[in-house]
Amino acid sequence: MNYPPEPWDLRGQLFLSVFAVPRDTLPALPDPLAATVRPVTIGRKAIVGVAWVRYEPGGVLTYEELLAAALTRSGRRLRVSITDIWVDSVPSRDGGRALWGIPKDLAELTVHTGPSGRTSGAASTARGPIAAASFSPGIRLPGRWPTPMTLAQAFGDTVKHSPVRGHARLRLGGATWRIEPGGPLRHLAGRRPLLTATLADFRLRFGAQADTTYAPAGAPPEA
Repeated sequence: MNYPPEPWDLRGQLFLSVFAVPRDTLPALPDPLAATVRPVTIGRKAIVGVAWVRYEPGGVLTYEELLAAALTRSGRRLRVSITDIWVDSVPSRDGGRALWGIPKDLAELTVHTGPSGRTSGAASTARGPIAAASFSPGIRLPGRWPTPMTLAQAFGDTVKHSPVRGHARLRLGGATWRIEPGGPLRHLAGRRPLLTATLADFRLRFGAQADTTYAPAGAPPEA
């Protein structure tokens, strides 16, 4: 395989905006996930998070990512279900699909932080642009904050629940989004986020322990 076994230890920067969207505009969850979890709603609106992520050296992979995920629940237990996600790394795409059922696709992604601290991101495929965003730095909260969650994704004929554990510095700020009205995130086009936060210098362990050994393509096997 061309990707690391789980768990993936990752580090980097995450820029998140949270939206409330009409429940009936949310992309349908695939079977069998739709039979296991339900979107969390406030009134008639579902909660959707959209994030740019820059995975930096020091983790098992280095790449950039754009994702959209719905806050869901399995009974009383909160879950996160990724509905749309793009990366610029083939190992990340293949590993995400094979290990956890995350529907990763490839895209051209750029995430850049300037001297002022403002971060901008843009994503597109051969079919056209997906989204662009600009994040402004804001209030920095003291200390490091835990970032636990459980991912629920369709995995063949079952649902896989994957633990995610980590911590990060938390900063509240603002964001301006430009989402392509005819693109895959069109249900978010023209909407303003409820809140925006940066998970700075995060450390993340994604998934459960595995017994296999990762060897990149072309690398000799371990003795």
